[in-house]
Amino acid sequence: MVKVSFNKALALKDPKKETLIPDVQDPEAAVSVRQQSKVWCWCFCLGLALVLSGVVVAGAYMYRYYMLQDDEVFVCGMKYYEDDYVFDEEVEVEVDVEIPLRLIEENVFFFEDDEVELINVPVPEFKDSDPASILHDFKMMLTAYLDMTLNKCYIIALNTSVVMPPRNFREFVANTEAKMYLPQTYLMHVQMMVTEKLDSTSDLGYYINKLCSNKDTYRLQRKDTILGMQKREALNCHKIRHFENKFVVETLICEP
Repeated sequence: MVKVSFNKALALKDPKKETLIPDVQDPEAAVSVRQQSKVWCWCFCLGLALVLSGVVVAGAYMYRYYMLQDDEVFVCGMKYYEDDYVFDEEVEVEVDVEIPLRLIEENVFFFEDDEVELINVPVPEFKDSDPASILHDFKMMLTAYLDMTLNKCYIIALNTSVVMPPRNFREFVANTEAKMYLPQTYLMHVQMMVTEKLDSTSDLGYYINKLCSNKDTYRLQRKDTILGMQKREALNCHKIRHFENKFVVETLICEP
């Protein structure tokens, strides 16, 4: 007969030491571990929310400025007569007399839901005018001129008697196919004066704030509305020529 015996040391082994989960004897340490876990979880959720909000904002920006449909952007040009020549359809012009025409081209973007139109004027054919971006915001009732040569922004009240609303202007340029010239027209002069520098553009609406962000921005006023302004006063002026109606406008922006 074989006698089987067990080692007392093995038989009396504490079962707690065999478990995979350590026995935490200090209750304060357990509370600390749970608090750290909650803090990490909150930080993760907050970081995820910030990332998602950034994606939403970036998506909205991309949609507004880059994801435009082809029929929302127009490339067109307009020929016009200089001041030295008076054009009147009722006056007969001799056949051998040629009246020279100038050409202005621009790209027009329409944001009809926001009642905004953006006109980009590339480097003109004639060097007496600056390339520019002109933005008309009919909700804010403001116009912004970004002079590309100076890299400066200028703000003035929207002149609704001259500027066509987005829907009307869109219909006007849409009547002519892309990259075709609009009817011949004349040149209208507007002179404006710089009155003050603005510290911020954040209260001028989304589109103007985006256009003039990180640029020196000034407020404008029509010269004929400024009391005491002398016509022969020496001024530093820059021209911007574009069309926002059925005629070309030369905007002369001057600093005293």
